[in-house]
Amino acid sequence: MKTARVAIALLLVACLAVPLAACGGGEGEDEQPPPATGKIAFVSDRDGNDEVYVMNVDGSGQTRLTDNPGVDAFPAWSPDGTRIAFESERDGNYGIYVMGADGSGETNLSDDPGLDLEPAWSPDGARIAFMSDRDGNIEIYVMNADGSDVTRLTDNSAEDGSPTWSPDGTRIAFYSDHEGNFEVYVMNADGSDVTRLTDSPAVDGDPAWSPDGARIAFLSDRDENFEVHVMKTDGSDVTCLTDDPAWDGDPAWSPDSSRIVFASERDGDVEIYVMTADGSDQTRLTNNPAHDTWPSWSP
Repeated sequence: MKTARVAIALLLVACLAVPLAACGGGEGEDEQPPPATGKIAFVSDRDGNDEVYVMNVDGSGQTRLTDNPGVDAFPAWSPDGTRIAFESERDGNYGIYVMGADGSGETNLSDDPGLDLEPAWSPDGARIAFMSDRDGNIEIYVMNADGSDVTRLTDNSAEDGSPTWSPDGTRIAFYSDHEGNFEVYVMNADGSDVTRLTDSPAVDGDPAWSPDGARIAFLSDRDENFEVHVMKTDGSDVTCLTDDPAWDGDPAWSPDSSRIVFASERDGDVEIYVMTADGSDQTRLTNNPAHDTWPSWSP
């Protein structure tokens, strides 16, 4: 987590200790979401360096999937749940890898001397979007799921990163500072029609599109503290979901859009938590002295 990260990640880490913001999600509703299902992949340095782990949705059964001296991070489940894409520096620079859901068959998809980071599967599993500085600047690219046909989607002098697909596969949300400040944008899946969704003097980033297509969760310090927010896909109705003096970030949705898993430093070190989609019922899933972060919920 400390090496070869992009500018926004460095800024987020630098701003962890800030005053409590007047921010919070809903008070909860009488109707409870259905029982959570699936698995949650995440990153932990509990064994000495960043590796990819997986656990049940209640935090039980935590199992290490990767095991090498390099950093393995930012897991992303394939839509059919059989594979996990992730970033790794095991070959000397950050590249995009894929493995089976049990950690087998690790394969380098992007073999380039630049930084290739933060993979995101298209809903049909045919393509993977990612961010890279292979052309001298952090931009968003897309490739086939086997690593072929790499195509650049954004092209400007700013930083564009953290791609997330709409459930229908037609659009990609991402962050960019090409207008002078980190904001959340959306574009067509071919890179056309770039539209700004957020407009705040604060840092907005790390978007995550809900599987039902209705909302985008994202990270923002607009309330003087980094918290998880949510908005409609047109940028309206921005709501802060977390309310804690520590850093909250890395949001990822459950497959039914009823919950959000996220990382938080509220208990002294970074752990994985889950909450309902309105911000209520925030529950810690991991509990150890290490940093656990970058959760991803299986389909």
